[in-house]
Amino acid sequence: MSAITTKIVEKYNLSSEMSVSNLRQYISEFLKNLTDDRKRNQARRRLRDGFKFSSEQVSILIPNQRSGKTKVKHKVPSSTLNIATSDTYQIPDPTPQNSEETIGELAQRILRGKLSVKDVRAKAYTLTLSAPNANASSSRLSRLRRELKNLGASFQIIETTKFPEITGEANEIQRNRRKFVEAFERIDYPDHFTLESDKERLDSYDVSILPDLQALADVMIMLCIRSAELTSLHITDAGVIGYAKNRGQPDIPRKFRSMEKNQERAKELLTWIQRAISSG
Repeated sequence: MSAITTKIVEKYNLSSEMSVSNLRQYISEFLKNLTDDRKRNQARRRLRDGFKFSSEQVSILIPNQRSGKTKVKHKVPSSTLNIATSDTYQIPDPTPQNSEETIGELAQRILRGKLSVKDVRAKAYTLTLSAPNANASSSRLSRLRRELKNLGASFQIIETTKFPEITGEANEIQRNRRKFVEAFERIDYPDHFTLESDKERLDSYDVSILPDLQALADVMIMLCIRSAELTSLHITDAGVIGYAKNRGQPDIPRKFRSMEKNQERAKELLTWIQRAISSG
């Protein structure tokens, strides 16, 4: 994911000289484009090794994503906050019982306690304080409203959890995201590099003649492997064995994965490339 990471860094002129507080506003840009752990880990390495960001800065830009139920940790100092109205609400320190709870549990606690509109608004605002940006805050509030509605909360209680300034900022983040995606999608990649073109070339290769470098690249793409792994790879009825990364270890068959689903054809193409490499 070096290309995506580089594009984001260059687009926003990010650097290791920036403060942590300034870097926080770009979290969503990374997370929306880095959709799984593998991509996020590659991006973290790129930021550290390529752009010389510190470990702390990298952890801010690409935080770890937890699976399972959404939990919100409330770490709010006791303070008096003005929450988008003319009234002032006291935000209490969390107790050990509510220091970590799901949004659904918060909604249940709000209704069980028969809280006033003012107190509900304070708790809703507290929910947003640990979010990394307005977009995440807006998402949490939407989830809270949905949970409250499912539990039969009144219209007034549900409406009091809305904060126009947070919604406006979240909408701005979404607009910027769309602009980024639209700019990225406008890149016109030649058809030669599409998977469909690669598959067409694989189907057309004659294994009775010597392969060229294009054939080598296509077979690597077909099996999604590196060049160093080509010579040691074997496709058997039990699966795939012999990756170079297993050097010095037993060859344990793994599931056959290939863009070419016909295992015999995939084996034929691999053998074709291996023979060419062996012959020089």
